[in-house]
Amino acid sequence: MDIIFALLWLLAALFEGVFCQGIYAPPNVRIIHSGHACNIEEERYTERVYTIREGETLELTCLVSGHPRPQIRWTKTAGSATDRFQDSSVFNETLRITRIQRHQGGRYYCKAENGLGTPAIKSIRVDVYYLDDPIVTVHQSIGEAKEQFYYERTVFLRCAANSNPPVRYSWKRGREFLSQGSDKGVEIYEPFFTQQGETKILKLKNLRPQDYANYTCTASVRNVCGIPDKSVLFRLTNKTASPSIKLLVEDPIVANPGQTVTLVCIISGGEPNPTLTWVRNGEELPKKSVLNGGTLTIPAISTEEAGVYSCVASNNVGNPAKKSTNIVVRALKKGRFWITPDPYHNDDNIQIGREVKISCQVEATPPEELMFSWLKNGRPLRSSERMVITQTDPDVAPGTTNLDIIDLKFTDFGTYTCVASLKNGGIPEISIDVNISSTTVPPNLTVPRGKSPLATQEGDTVELQCLVSGKPKPIILWSRADKEVPMPDGNMQTESYDGVLRIVNVSREMSGTYRCQTSQYNGFNVKPREAIVELIVQYPPAVEPVYTEIRQGLGRPFSLSCRVLRAHPSRVLTYEWKLGTRLLTTGKFDTRDETEYHVRALNREGYGAYTCDITNEAGAGRCTFLVTGKAYPPEFYYDTYSALWQNKPRVYGFKLQWTQMNPNAVDRIMAYRLGIKQTGHQRWWEQEIPIEDNIQKGELLTYNLTELIKPEAYQVRLTPITRFGEGDSTERIIHYSEASRDTAPVNPHWSKFHCGFEEDTICMFTQDKTEEFDWTRHSAATRDTKYTPNTGPSSDRTGSKQGFYMYIETSRPRLEGDKARLLTPSFNVAPKNPYGNVAANPTYCFSFYYHMYGKHIGTLNVYLRQKSQTGQDTSVWTLSGNQGDRWRQARVNINPTSSFQMILEGIRGSGIEGDIAIDDVTIEEGECRDPPPSSNIRSLASPAEVHIWQLCLTFLLVLVGLRR
Repeated sequence: MDIIFALLWLLAALFEGVFCQGIYAPPNVRIIHSGHACNIEEERYTERVYTIREGETLELTCLVSGHPRPQIRWTKTAGSATDRFQDSSVFNETLRITRIQRHQGGRYYCKAENGLGTPAIKSIRVDVYYLDDPIVTVHQSIGEAKEQFYYERTVFLRCAANSNPPVRYSWKRGREFLSQGSDKGVEIYEPFFTQQGETKILKLKNLRPQDYANYTCTASVRNVCGIPDKSVLFRLTNKTASPSIKLLVEDPIVANPGQTVTLVCIISGGEPNPTLTWVRNGEELPKKSVLNGGTLTIPAISTEEAGVYSCVASNNVGNPAKKSTNIVVRALKKGRFWITPDPYHNDDNIQIGREVKISCQVEATPPEELMFSWLKNGRPLRSSERMVITQTDPDVAPGTTNLDIIDLKFTDFGTYTCVASLKNGGIPEISIDVNISSTTVPPNLTVPRGKSPLATQEGDTVELQCLVSGKPKPIILWSRADKEVPMPDGNMQTESYDGVLRIVNVSREMSGTYRCQTSQYNGFNVKPREAIVELIVQYPPAVEPVYTEIRQGLGRPFSLSCRVLRAHPSRVLTYEWKLGTRLLTTGKFDTRDETEYHVRALNREGYGAYTCDITNEAGAGRCTFLVTGKAYPPEFYYDTYSALWQNKPRVYGFKLQWTQMNPNAVDRIMAYRLGIKQTGHQRWWEQEIPIEDNIQKGELLTYNLTELIKPEAYQVRLTPITRFGEGDSTERIIHYSEASRDTAPVNPHWSKFHCGFEEDTICMFTQDKTEEFDWTRHSAATRDTKYTPNTGPSSDRTGSKQGFYMYIETSRPRLEGDKARLLTPSFNVAPKNPYGNVAANPTYCFSFYYHMYGKHIGTLNVYLRQKSQTGQDTSVWTLSGNQGDRWRQARVNINPTSSFQMILEGIRGSGIEGDIAIDDVTIEEGECRDPPPSSNIRSLASPAEVHIWQLCLTFLLVLVGLRR
């Protein structure tokens, strides 16, 4: 007998595993739309195409299920490249784009993840429709362009418009519609694509008098998305001609900075009258430009506003006319010099009797106006046999002057000044002084002793130094010698006039070698001198983890590990473990890069902050571990998309549901502290919810909130409690939504009510939020059946895959016995007969179609709720179990005595193949015609439940037989 009881216990445990699965579920996602959709079509089953007109508001909502509640992220792709919108991805349920533009079309993805399984991703393609105004251009073939433009010649009228979807064109001459073959002198070509869009061509062969007329091109997208047709009119006459213009300015125009420049462009021909536009270098004009007809004024011009300015005239006849002029703004900049000693001697020193050349260079605009002059000790210097002045040198860049001093004498020592100016003045000249003396020597670079390698610690200020000599003293350029990266100031090179490079708050990334080098134009035309300085930056160890929280129950073992990622110096390392201020252990690293600390059995004194300090010469890196017995926060279970309340007589109740995150990580949770307060108030009402048994991972915990006497929004806080104390709290806001029985009934004078659920408002039906889940509105075209293909309808009641119906989704996280209730609007009863003395209760026929297909079908119930009754709702119809893959109709007579509602209740069966659907709900005055033989059919158990109990009975009989 003991064996039988043991096997029965195992069997019960098996069934408990079947029927009491955890509530944790991976994410599932679907996309719904609102706003101004023109059309929504299915594409490849899982993707939808959403069409919207340009300028309307796009609003997409990502509805998710799963527990814990998934995080949602919207992204968009355009072609193969990721296109982020609104500066970043959108991390909420609703994506909203006001005044959507054509470039914002594309595929939008909604991604939901909660750490369970793979993320759920759904996409919807947004197609933005638009139609631009068409443009007509007129052309004549080049071979026929003789004499007058349009006299007995062949002419082409081209009509182009950008659009989505593709545009259709039609032509009219006057009021006459033109088509291919309708006129021998007219040919209409098929559209082709150009940069302006799809183009339609009308060819007029050998112009006739009747061809001089008004031509209308109409572009149409056939009123798709409500986009109306657009037309353009062009008048063709014997005077029609392409534009011609004149530019009344010189080319080029040379101006001084700050001068006002005016350009004048006039129209010299063209019919119809051309329009004028101005561009600079093919792009937009400077912002301060002033336009007045064909006159362009640029006040206080600067060097940045120089360039080629073009006047363009267009009248859509032939090619646009274009005239250009170049505006040059005078400028002098970047003056520099260098000295070339006699190249025939072995040293670079300047000595008596040698030849010395002084070169001076500037950048000038315009270069042809550049002039040079030389001074010696402030007096003008002229070219002579020993001092030769040349304005240009073919071996160097333009804008260069040279002073050659042949057979240097003692009297030639002094200060030489190179002066650069422009012929017409208007800007300051540039002067460059050069000292030539017996002490003038070329540069030399050395690194002081002990300054390389240079060791410092991270965060310090360090100075790298190169000693520089020479006269004149050159500028030193510092750069990285070991890698192509910027200097600490962000530039690739840093100038120094004293040979010192000062780095503030040095970091480990600045370790390496640095090059100090004389500048290219350092006073001598010799090879630049350079030297190398090595910088070593010491820094404390970088460790991981920097901070980790470990949740652990009493009596359990655990280990802590601290690892060195990088440090300099890297091998002079020690470690020190502490709990708070109490030293636990110390040691030195050998060849390993990590240290561990083990606790065999955690006691109360072992809770707290453990630290591991790893130290070298530069400092310490610290790993911190917070060991705590605090329970993880609970996770509220959002069984509906938006949690709502229902109003009951004088009492407002809500079923609070949650799961516990990692319940076995710490000691057993003994209770929860529940806090409730009205939003906006300060006072919390608290109570304790005791927990008797161990909480399993994924177990759904439930507590009914009652005696909430005000229909307000409430803030709820839930805190787990263990032997350690309070754990982490979780809060949520519960919104009350009034569904009072005192609500005024709708349709007070109706004779028939019908709802096919085709509109989003579902005929003012409401969901009962006190139950575990909701009815869902869907159509067969949009419902995803890849997970449960053997349940639910394949069309609505009429057979349409586009039609809508209501159904209960029984997939996870739904459990057996979960209920969903759908309430009709409230209805007034028909008025009493004013002529009769006997007041009979009116009779109504309540009918609907139901679809109950699947091996796990539960129960469908219908109840009558009356305003005058405060007790239980009255059951009027019920049915359970699989009824086959087809729609059936149910009809039942009801006799309400006051305002009433009908309630359709779906109860989840034993498995996921249990979707129940309803459609075409009707309430009509009078008795039902030919009601079904039995309107009250009850099945005690679903086929799945009967099968399981049959297995149980067979199993017991086998055991009893074995026992005998």
